[in-house]
Amino acid sequence: MKRRDFVKTAAAAGVAGAVPRPLDGAPVVYTPQSVSPVVISDTSGIRFTNGGPESAVERAFRGIVEGEDVLDALIAGVNIPELDPTETGIGYGGLPNANGVVQLDACCMHGPKKQAGGVAGLEGVRTPSLVARAVMEHTDHHLLVGAGAQEFARMMGFEIEDDLNTDRSRELWLEWKRRIDPGHFPDPRRGRPGGAGNGAGFDAGYQAGLDMVREGLIDESSFWGTINCDGIGPGGDICGVTTTSGLSWKIPGRAGDSPILGAGLYVDGDIGAAGSTGRGEANLFNLCSFLIVEKMRDGMHPLDAGMAALERIRANTIEERLLNSRGEPAFNVRFFALNKRGEYAGVSMYASGQVTYAVCDENGAREEPLEGLLEGSPTD
Repeated sequence: MKRRDFVKTAAAAGVAGAVPRPLDGAPVVYTPQSVSPVVISDTSGIRFTNGGPESAVERAFRGIVEGEDVLDALIAGVNIPELDPTETGIGYGGLPNANGVVQLDACCMHGPKKQAGGVAGLEGVRTPSLVARAVMEHTDHHLLVGAGAQEFARMMGFEIEDDLNTDRSRELWLEWKRRIDPGHFPDPRRGRPGGAGNGAGFDAGYQAGLDMVREGLIDESSFWGTINCDGIGPGGDICGVTTTSGLSWKIPGRAGDSPILGAGLYVDGDIGAAGSTGRGEANLFNLCSFLIVEKMRDGMHPLDAGMAALERIRANTIEERLLNSRGEPAFNVRFFALNKRGEYAGVSMYASGQVTYAVCDENGAREEPLEGLLEGSPTD
């Protein structure tokens, strides 16, 4: 029996015995009086500190145990990598769209208050997670986009900058432009047109980005961007936040899964939270964060629920262009799930590339292995 199958079987058996059901078959919500606080995220939540003493998960966990509102603590945590210019997947210095413009997305959900807010295509604000919270707290809406989101941010007192590119993000964008359009963007290192690709079509641009990942010019996590961070406090309060610069060199105006409730993030304060990184379109099509929370509502352990979402994506990925030579999804996607008991899991379509996720609890901050559904890598 494979390790993940053993873990799933054992976890399912344990949860099945722990969650009673009435005669009508509906699950009974388990509400603990006290739970050990924990924060989970992808690796951006532990590897970037913006020159400070704490990572996102450490800052969030400290805030929770010191009595901060759980969502406030999580957002204060993700502000650290959002502001870190070396983290090219989110916030300031996030890799821009095809026109070289940094467009940011974010959403947040407050479990106890049953409130949510989000922004998409936001330009000029380094911390879209804070604007998403402002949408939640100050409007009757769940999502503001584009120029409207920016104008709202301005009204709320956020600084609006002309350009969120750093020297590094602009340099990488120019390298990408040379690869997809060498006739108009000659490589100055060669003094003549160069690079890969024969046009500026979407497929060529996407492939050029993947080539840059394979060559080590950018991290896989930066290509798709995103940090999801979820946490639970000692009283069982569960919240979550997701923030991203989106798919690198995306079509201007593209919004992925990150700002969409039920896709990039979903929180039910009575059940748990789930969020995602990786190919946003696959997650959007299947609304997997919502699916994971609903599976946990039915009594599944977070690991089993995450695997069920990956299986759903796998079954619904049938377009030839999205399949590798083995007929499996030619992309990676990851989910991070946390339930009301404080049980958590991180899963991925493939245990390759980014193979760990971040956890912080009373034992400190650390990386734990992601549980992969499929063997090998997306390009096998």
